[in-house]
Amino acid sequence: MAETAATATTDQIEHDGEGYRRRDFIDIAAVSAAGIGGAAVLLPLISQMSPSKDVLAESSTEIDVSAIEIGQAIKAVFRKQPLFVRRLTAAEVAEANGVAVDSLRDPESLADRTKEGHGDMLITMGVCTHLGCVPLGAAEGEVRGEFGGYFCPCHGSHYDTAGRIRKGPAPTNLEVPEYEFTSDTVVRVG
Repeated sequence: MAETAATATTDQIEHDGEGYRRRDFIDIAAVSAAGIGGAAVLLPLISQMSPSKDVLAESSTEIDVSAIEIGQAIKAVFRKQPLFVRRLTAAEVAEANGVAVDSLRDPESLADRTKEGHGDMLITMGVCTHLGCVPLGAAEGEVRGEFGGYFCPCHGSHYDTAGRIRKGPAPTNLEVPEYEFTSDTVVRVG
């Protein structure tokens, strides 16, 4: 019995009146070491999934729109895809606003697709929403389709001056990316 009492006191460390066994300390140390080891393994795996510097550099682009004449469109590149920037004429704005929104396949008004104060500046991705072809109509002399906007030669989708699908197999309007005017002449896309 005296041996059991001596073993019990040597296996316990007294702390604030409560007894802790040495085995508890070893358990806590082992779990802590396993947690630190797990974090050391996961950290490089997670950090390798971060985008590279060249991808981050293409995550946004700035376009100077001061040189775009009324009625003119330009093509730019955003995230390795074509981007159409078009300054609409007063007639094109009136035509787009004259269309009953509820008659459209993908109902959006011109005001929904442009920024307030810049209703004549339409910025869309230059990728047809049917199968990803590049529509015509941004460059001078290209076919603009039946509605004066864009025409996809691959399968015959016709878009109006607001980039809304009006005829053909495309299910939705041309995508409007996130953008903001940083000044009256510069647009940052992305």
